[in-house]
Amino acid sequence: MNAVVIAVLIMLVLSLLRVQVVLALAIGALAGGLVGGLGLNETITVFTEGLGNNATIALSYALLGAFALGLSKTGLPELLVSGALKVTKKQGDTRKKALSKALLLFIIVTISIFSQNLIPIHIAFIPILVPPLLLIFNELKMDRRALASSITFGLTAPYILLPVGFGLIFHQILQKEMEKSGLSVDMTMIPKAMALPVAGMVIGLLIALFVTYRKPRTYEDRDIANESESIPSHYTKRSIGFAVLAIIGTVAVQIMTESMILGALSGIVILFLTGSFSLKESDVIFTDGMKMMAFIGFVMITAAGFAEVMRKTGDIETLVNQTAVLFDGNQVLAALTMLLVGLLVTMGIGSSFATIPIIATIFVPLAQELGFSPLAIVALVGTAAALGDAGSPASDSTLGPTAGLNADGQHNHIWDTCVPTFLHYNIPLVLFGWIAILIL
Repeated sequence: MNAVVIAVLIMLVLSLLRVQVVLALAIGALAGGLVGGLGLNETITVFTEGLGNNATIALSYALLGAFALGLSKTGLPELLVSGALKVTKKQGDTRKKALSKALLLFIIVTISIFSQNLIPIHIAFIPILVPPLLLIFNELKMDRRALASSITFGLTAPYILLPVGFGLIFHQILQKEMEKSGLSVDMTMIPKAMALPVAGMVIGLLIALFVTYRKPRTYEDRDIANESESIPSHYTKRSIGFAVLAIIGTVAVQIMTESMILGALSGIVILFLTGSFSLKESDVIFTDGMKMMAFIGFVMITAAGFAEVMRKTGDIETLVNQTAVLFDGNQVLAALTMLLVGLLVTMGIGSSFATIPIIATIFVPLAQELGFSPLAIVALVGTAAALGDAGSPASDSTLGPTAGLNADGQHNHIWDTCVPTFLHYNIPLVLFGWIAILIL
C-alpha cells in the first residue's frame, strides 16, 4: 500500500473520531513512515526535522494575532459588532430575521475576503470578531456550520482567483513551480484558468447557506472568557483613524517586503506610536495575541513534520506515477485522477501553497504529454493544489473558523467545520475544475 494514502486515511479517520488534530497528524506521520520503509527512528528524525519548515508561518500567525488584538484596542471590532447589533435590532417578524441573517452572512463573507486581499491579516481577525457575535448568532438561531462555510469560502476562494495579497503569493508560487517543471505561463492566465473552479465554490457556498444549513439551529447562551478584559477598548473617530492607518501600513509593508512578519510588526508599531495602547499594555497584547493563535501555529508546525515524512518516503511521486499508468492517453480520466491525487495530498499536509511544488513536478510534464493546453494545465495544477484546503483538519482555513465559532465550546472542528466545508467546496472544485481542464 502507498504510504501517503495510508497516512492520510489514518489521520482523517482519527480526526473524524474526534482525536485531537495534532495527535492525529503525528500518528498518521508515524504510520506513513513505517509503511514507507523509513523505520521508527528515521521516521521520528525526519518528522522532527520537518517541524521547522512551518516555523515562519507559525511566527507570522502569532504576530498577526498580536496585531489583531492591538487593533481591537482601537475599538474597531466593537464598531463592527455594534453595527451588527443595529442590523438585528427590532427584527420582530420572520422576514426581518431572515434579512438580518442574510446581511450578517454577507458581512462575514466580505470581511473574510478582505482578510486575504485588502487587509491581509488572514485568520487573525476571527478570534477577535466572531466570539462577540455568538450571542447575536444564537438569538437568530443561525447554524454555525453555515457561518463556518462562509468564513472558509472567504479564506480560500479569493487567493485562488485574485492575484492580490495572499492570492499574489499563491499565483507566484504556481507560476514559478510550473516554469521550473517546463511550462512558462503569464500571471494573467491564472485568474482566467481558475475562474470556473471558483464559480463552483460560489455555488457550493449558496447551497450551504440557502439549502443545507438554512434551518434554525439552537445553541445555549454561554459566557465567553476573555483573557484581555483588563484592557478596555472603546472607539472614537480618532482611534478608528489610527486603526485604518495601521492596516494601510501593514498592507504596504507586506507588499513591499512580501513578509507577513514584517507587515504585522509594522502594524503593531504604528498602533503603539499612535497611542492605541500603552507600553504597559503591550506585554499583555503580545502575550494574549500570540496565545490566541498558538494552537493553529502548533497544528501548522505538526503538519510540516507530517509533510516531510511523506516526501521522504518517496511515495508521493510513486502515487502520481502509478496513477499516470492508468491514463493511457485518456484526458478525461487523467484530469479527474490528478485532481483526486491533489485532494489527497492537500488534505494530508493542510496547505495548498505547499502542495504546488509537490504536484507540479509530475503533473506539468504529464499534462503536456497528454496534450493539454497551457491554460488547462494552469487550471489542473491550481485546482489540484486548492483542493483539500477547505475540509482538511490541519488547514488554517478550517482551524480559523473553529477558533472563533467554538469560543463557547459548542462547535466541533471536524463535524461542524471540516465536514461541511469539504462537502460544499471540494466536490464543486473537482467538478468545475475537471470541466475547466477539459474545455480550456
